[in-house]
This record gives sequence, C-alpha cells and structure tokens, in this order.
Amino acid sequence: MASQPGLTDLRRAKFARRLPAALSELVGPEHGTVSLPLHLAWSGLTTFDLDRPRLRMSYYRIVLAEGQHDDLVQYLDHDLLLGLWPTLRTLVSRDVREVWESAFGELAHSVQAAA
Repeated sequence: MASQPGLTDLRRAKFARRLPAALSELVGPEHGTVSLPLHLAWSGLTTFDLDRPRLRMSYYRIVLAEGQHDDLVQYLDHDLLLGLWPTLRTLVSRDVREVWESAFGELAHSVQAAA
C-alpha cells in the first residue's frame, strides 16, 4: 500500500505550484507605496511603503506566504528579494524557505554571500 503524503509534503507542494519559472519573472515594485489586495493582506495592514525597511519586510513575508503565482510575479522584485533573502528566510515558514531555496539556487547563494 502506497503511503499518503504528509502535511509537510502537501504544504510544500502548494508553495511549489505557485513559484515562477525563474526569479527574473519577479517584476514588482522596488520603491513607493503599494496596496495589496485583501486576498493577500486579509489581516492588518494593506498598504506598505517599500522605502521603509520594516514595512518592506512585512510586505515580502505576506506575499511569499499568501501569494499565488500571479501575485508573486506582480508584487515581488527579483533584486529586492535577493537582497532581503538572508534576513527574510528567517522570518518565513520553513516550508516557504525550503521550497524557494530548492527552486532557486541564487537564494541559497545570497545567504552564503551574506555570512
């Protein structure tokens, strides 16, 4: 009898299905104020000033955790994600972190470069 996938496997598969094919697809804003739709920011703040480091980090945490493929592409920026990743990876769930780092070696390398 084949074993059923565990909860961790199911969560990781959910995040993996949402990923862009390449980080270069992430063409979201780098600066300014951004309002997230309620399906992403359904609790708390919905508007974020990306020029303020704490708000930028919160924005990225929300989009990574809640975003579907189109949201990730629209709201995340490739260069910002790489720059934020060494800290951001400690603030997102293990499932999100491992899925993104497995799919995109440049994220894992950004952590090593920051160490």
